Amino acid sequence: MAGRVANGMPLPPLRSDSGDFLMSQPSAIVVGAGIVGLAMARALAVRGHRVAVLERHERAVGASIRNFGMIWPIGVGNGPEYQRALRSRQIWQELIDATGMWHDPCGSLHVANADDEYAVLAQYAAANQGQRPCRLLGRADTLARYPALVTGQLRGALFNADELVVDPREAIRILPLYLQERHQVQFHWRTPVTAVGPGWAQSGQRRFHADRVFVCSGPEFEQLYPELYANAPLTRCKLQMMRLAAPSSAFRLGAALCGGLSLVHYPGFQQVTDLEPLRRRYQQQYPDLLELGIHVMAAQNGQGQISIGDSHAYAHTHDPFDDAAVNQRVIDYLRRFLHLPDLQLLQSWHGIYPKLTDGSREFIVEAEPGVTVVNAVGGGGLGMTLSFGLAEEVVDGRYQKQVRGAA
Repeated sequence: MAGRVANGMPLPPLRSDSGDFLMSQPSAIVVGAGIVGLAMARALAVRGHRVAVLERHERAVGASIRNFGMIWPIGVGNGPEYQRALRSRQIWQELIDATGMWHDPCGSLHVANADDEYAVLAQYAAANQGQRPCRLLGRADTLARYPALVTGQLRGALFNADELVVDPREAIRILPLYLQERHQVQFHWRTPVTAVGPGWAQSGQRRFHADRVFVCSGPEFEQLYPELYANAPLTRCKLQMMRLAAPSSAFRLGAALCGGLSLVHYPGFQQVTDLEPLRRRYQQQYPDLLELGIHVMAAQNGQGQISIGDSHAYAHTHDPFDDAAVNQRVIDYLRRFLHLPDLQLLQSWHGIYPKLTDGSREFIVEAEPGVTVVNAVGGGGLGMTLSFGLAEEVVDGRYQKQVRGAA
């Protein structure tokens, strides 16, 4: 029966903001408490659903906390996806205002150490004039604003104001508390879901019931729908990252930083510029970095610590061990554009997220009547940037892309 959970016991009645009991409130189950699951839970709750989130761990420990914490509209192309990213950023700001979590609306800075890199940035700035809050900076202006950059080969940079940085470890911890308190979302931790079906989700002896079920468990949804996963254009991406100690109490990057290799990584640049000459030069100069999927970025948290990375390896099953040589290549490239005299490594780790292989931007499937899989947001790796906006589109029925069948 819809609206019942936990061995058939009814959910406690909820009150609306006005204090009235909601007697016929629709209900939903969300499987997974990472950023996609939290975004779905929020979108459902603010639209009047009773929501239960089922998470196999005591807290979210997957890819949602193993990233830079960048809300990154510059990483997507113009059009509907950019509008989705801006809506997500707006929701992030609303959540930041409501919870007081640390954030830095610092924007992003793409650094050019060669003429061809600067030419790509110039093309991007010209193509996006009036569409995005970006501006091209010359060498002198760049150094005046960002004195920690390496001066030797610097040509200039592109600044974009859209980008926002949070600490993902803090954010993913705070958001469930906020959703529980503000929107009465029920969180069931240490509740691994072993089966789902129309209107229900099973965890051991317990069966949870609701009107709708959303499976937002990243690559782990393979355990629930192995045939669907096997037939989908999905693989797994493993990336390696590091966190550096704060160089000094007063040191700030001033923006989320990217080196030139990021220009050939993100679809946003591919849409408006001719990247092939630059890509060919990189293939000659940095074949090892491209082979490892390395493009180097840096973001700073509220304690001054700097997260850097990353690499990208694609396979169904990954080696569980991190490669120190990959991390060293990231550090070596970082030193080409950022001066960190007292580099001290605090932590290194890897994350794994689902990645689409056919160029699609997300994987949304009605696996069974009333059971929707939401996965690989932004094609994979852009969950922090796009999830909140996408979740609203899915719940409202505004998601425009053709949804694949379960066959």
